[in-house]
Amino acid sequence: MQYSEQKLRWLETILSERLVDDIVLRPSSKNSVYLHLQGCNNHIEIRSNDLQNFSSNSKKNNALWDYDCFEWKSVFGDKIIAPGCYELDDPLIRKTDYGYIVGYDVLGLIYFMFSRIEEVDSVDLDQHARFPSTSSHAFKHGYLEIPIVDVWIDIIGQVMQRLWPFIKLKLHNFSIKVSHDVDVPSRYIFQNFSGMFRRMAGDILKRGDFLSAFSAPYVRLQSHDRLPVKDSLNKFNWLMDLSERHNLTSAFYFICGKSHRDTDADYEVGHPAIRSLMREIHARGHEIGLHPSYNTYQTPGAIVDEAKELRRVCAEENILQSDWGGRMHYLRWSQPATLHGWENAQMSYDSTLGYADHVGFRCGTCFEYPAYDPVLDKQLNLRIRPLIAMDVTILSKGYMGLGTSKDAYDKLTALKDACRTMNGTFYTFVA
Repeated sequence: MQYSEQKLRWLETILSERLVDDIVLRPSSKNSVYLHLQGCNNHIEIRSNDLQNFSSNSKKNNALWDYDCFEWKSVFGDKIIAPGCYELDDPLIRKTDYGYIVGYDVLGLIYFMFSRIEEVDSVDLDQHARFPSTSSHAFKHGYLEIPIVDVWIDIIGQVMQRLWPFIKLKLHNFSIKVSHDVDVPSRYIFQNFSGMFRRMAGDILKRGDFLSAFSAPYVRLQSHDRLPVKDSLNKFNWLMDLSERHNLTSAFYFICGKSHRDTDADYEVGHPAIRSLMREIHARGHEIGLHPSYNTYQTPGAIVDEAKELRRVCAEENILQSDWGGRMHYLRWSQPATLHGWENAQMSYDSTLGYADHVGFRCGTCFEYPAYDPVLDKQLNLRIRPLIAMDVTILSKGYMGLGTSKDAYDKLTALKDACRTMNGTFYTFVA
């Protein structure tokens, strides 16, 4: 593929963040890119492929590379998939007079996965207008549960160390970031009386929860300024306690608008009980963020307005944070319109980009990275924190349907271990 100046500078940023500073990428006269290190004369040539090879409709299998009989270090089994490439040079990586040639388009893979260009103008969407995992190249070709970009960046790092043995690659440490969407913080107190009685009836007839139902009127009347302690949905202190026991910081994302009657929250972010909850989250050292309402994903201005409302309420409560981020409601995402909503709202990061229907590495990575608009061909100030696992995805019969089984535990453990292997971050969402 042809790399614009903007793409090359963005790719430089990614590689410099991950590997070593002072990386320079220059296009060659051939169908390749030269990777230089400032102050060094030799270079690594990275061959380029046609981006169309990444089409999810392709029936061809992607090539498998055996790490050149282990001349290079294997991090995920004996062989690794090379997406978008149907046959590989043998050997894939070879020494030359000027350095090395890498016969696989690692830069094209990074661009394809990080820019989410395969989602632009996609019509193969689910009932919530989301791009599902089953439409992706990664799912169809069997590498969704592998941080494929990280694996190939690791290979580039090995080549760099072979060519420039004096460099020290950047060290990264495994971490876990857990987040929670504040969709329904209370069973009853934000309902009007007719809504409260409907929920009471549902608790009795559908769930057999007589205690919650019969205590609802008393709880509602006694809890204007704070969420009721005995409310069955008030699990916030429990979640923070759990995070703190494991030395983690939780992020809680609040809905600050109403764009869809049936799916958005029934609370107002300025309600005294929500303000009290925010103060407590902040006082305990956890994070507050934005959860844009259901129909904002294609309307950047609406995301901006809801972000302003969140910041207004937080400022009134003396809640100050260095970074502001969040995740879209229902994981709705339209590339690149949603990106620009977060960018225009001057948010630090977004953590939406995981699939609702299947866990794994939608962006091929367990590291955050600078966002890129493939339509305008430009890097944005926004950072992407890729969502890897959502509890509902694994548990729900509507998605993977593993419930609370050992298979569910094993799936989560495998994903976490993959992140640990790469010294990345396990980004997870717990409802």
